[in-house]
Amino acid sequence: MAENTIKTGLAAIRTAIPEHVTLVAVSKTKPIEDIATAYAEGHRDFGENRVAELVEKSGELPDDIRWHAIGHLQTNKAKLVTPIAHLIHAVDSIRIYDALAKSVGDGECVDILLQVHIAEESSKFGFTEDELRSILGEVEDAESGVFGNSRVRVRGLMGMATFTDDITQIAREFKGLRRFYEEIETGMGSSFDTVSMGMSGDWRVAIDEGSTMIRVGSAIFGSR
Repeated sequence: MAENTIKTGLAAIRTAIPEHVTLVAVSKTKPIEDIATAYAEGHRDFGENRVAELVEKSGELPDDIRWHAIGHLQTNKAKLVTPIAHLIHAVDSIRIYDALAKSVGDGECVDILLQVHIAEESSKFGFTEDELRSILGEVEDAESGVFGNSRVRVRGLMGMATFTDDITQIAREFKGLRRFYEEIETGMGSSFDTVSMGMSGDWRVAIDEGSTMIRVGSAIFGSR
């Protein structure tokens, strides 16, 4: 994609979002050169869906990039992701959580988000609110329970809204995730500070409903 187009798209979003919102530039399927253009503009947070692509790009680009693993993760890929990822967005099962914990070395820690299923689509992954309530309700606080492994730090929640043009529905789903975050945050520790929701088509709605992190690809890098 043309350098000026990337620069313009990136600048427009960075100008529009509040200071407390982190912009993850989703660079999946995009060439190294496109990421380098955004990097030269001072951007450091980039998101990749596929583990192989994350590994390849991280090896060719500067070390100070904060890589976000945003795709559905398989347990056998955990050991490849943990040395690279600044934040893993889509932890959608205890099985994945445990695999990540086993892949982290002694004295190290990986940051994650728990994915919550908020969409009216069966194809989306994630815990239901009731599943997480049940898991968290078994202990007095998260640090002594299922999510208490010192090698994996739960930083917040992630959710993806239904793919629809109905803004009212999208807003309702985002509002529900923010409400659930506020419901459980007291027992999750001081590092539980992130609500990741909103993509190229709905990030403005997400921010209005309390998102602190948005994942935007096509509005910066163009369509895939």
